[in-house]
Amino acid sequence: MKNITLILILALLIVSCDNKKEAQLNTREHELNLREQQLKAIEEEYEALRKMRDSLILAKGLAADTLQVVKWPDSLQQVWNSKMICRESNCNNYVIGDQRNEVWKFLSDSSGLYMNVVNNDKLVRVFRASYSENKIVMDYTADSTSTTKQKISVLLDDIQKKVIKGTQTITGFNDCTAKFSVELTPSTKQ
Repeated sequence: MKNITLILILALLIVSCDNKKEAQLNTREHELNLREQQLKAIEEEYEALRKMRDSLILAKGLAADTLQVVKWPDSLQQVWNSKMICRESNCNNYVIGDQRNEVWKFLSDSSGLYMNVVNNDKLVRVFRASYSENKIVMDYTADSTSTTKQKISVLLDDIQKKVIKGTQTITGFNDCTAKFSVELTPSTKQ
């Protein structure tokens, strides 16, 4: 009788544990679905706002052909590997000689030119950019929700077919400044 009772208790515990794990997995899956729906709603809202902006521009009397979308040259509009080395710093969290590697993506849409910076397959910042024949200027300012208050400016003034070079300046907490040399090379992974 004791053996049967012990076996029944063990069976109930095993079933109970399985049910808890399944409930946790179902909860996680539900939360993931909610996040995906929220992201989709944000993307749809962005597209709707962009279309509304374009229609307002057209409504002001501008012809459709005067609404110009600025694009990067084809030679730039791709994925680049960046290698950055700290050359000077008076910031506590940047040391001369520090090396950083990221993936930079030159992108454009009707809102203008920008650069996505990706690290470990995660988008870490989006630069607003401007381009002329011999230089690219990019700026990023952390938003109010960011834990690190910093401003980043990039000047790429040595633009060649297979390599782009320039300087990145980071202004951080207490107006400390760190300057990095930047070298971009086309990525073999697109």
